[in-house]
Amino acid sequence: MSGLTADLASHYARIALGHVGREYPYKLGQVLESDDDLASPRALHPIFHGSFDWHSCVHGYWTLATLLRLFPMLPEAAAIRARFAAAFTDAKVAGERTFIAKPANRGFERPYGWAWLLMLQAELLRHDAPWSSTLQPLADDFVDRFQRFLPIATYPVRVGTHFNTAFALVLADEYARQVCDAALSTVLHAAALRWHANDRDAQAWEPSGDDFLSSTLTEALAMQRLLPAASFASWFAAFLPRLADRQPCSLFEPATVSDRSDGKIAHLDGLNLSRAWCWRSLSSVLPASDPRIPAMQAAADRHLAASLPAVAGDYMGEHWLASFALLALRPLSAN
Repeated sequence: MSGLTADLASHYARIALGHVGREYPYKLGQVLESDDDLASPRALHPIFHGSFDWHSCVHGYWTLATLLRLFPMLPEAAAIRARFAAAFTDAKVAGERTFIAKPANRGFERPYGWAWLLMLQAELLRHDAPWSSTLQPLADDFVDRFQRFLPIATYPVRVGTHFNTAFALVLADEYARQVCDAALSTVLHAAALRWHANDRDAQAWEPSGDDFLSSTLTEALAMQRLLPAASFASWFAAFLPRLADRQPCSLFEPATVSDRSDGKIAHLDGLNLSRAWCWRSLSSVLPASDPRIPAMQAAADRHLAASLPAVAGDYMGEHWLASFALLALRPLSAN
């Protein structure tokens, strides 16, 4: 399967530019304490009021920032820079911070949106632009939330949707590495060990009907990111002991998406793309002669082929799928 090309990057940039500022339709995620809490998406979220919901808007901006770095001569580059200049202002960041500071919004976007905000900030920091310094106070808020939440999170959340905690560890780790935040790295590592160190022989009972993450492969990816290489090698061998034989077979078969106009069913395209990302990432750290690699790489290709054509078409997928395609296609050395 070919990787990310300039033409494909331009296509994804146009998609993201078409929705990060599109206010409606929009799905709010707030706790109402009075009539005063009712407002338009743009009033509640001065930056992230597009892309159908807050977290999708965050990773829509991540998509644009990543594409701009990888392909600085994109035809859409000027439009991306203009969008960022308008979005990332001190006043608008303050507005986002005001919303999440309300005690009733303590759990807002936990942990998926938290992690994507840090992923976005990690990407903005790679640019020679003022965007990251402007967004840093909001990023600091979510670092603080991770540091407070992870020590009291006794159990992981293993679902294949927004509440998956392993996925959040992966994205938050990218930020921690980017800024060399030892304190954040410590709580991420401790959570991964506490939740998953003893997991063995995963049965991979997936997918469920609205998964966009593989709970099995996302856990493996989190452990690969957060464990020393030697420790991960032994853990991975015990966690998925029959990969060379393409077992569990559920991990090797792309999900069927029966109706892409249904937002929940359309999640399954994201599952295929995120599995491809996991398979590519996990196989890349194995020795070149490892017998598991052919099966893992073939699985990545099959999952990409199943859902790359669905990135655009219906808004239920179009408002977010390019981000997951980019996770799967971006050079592994680019993060």
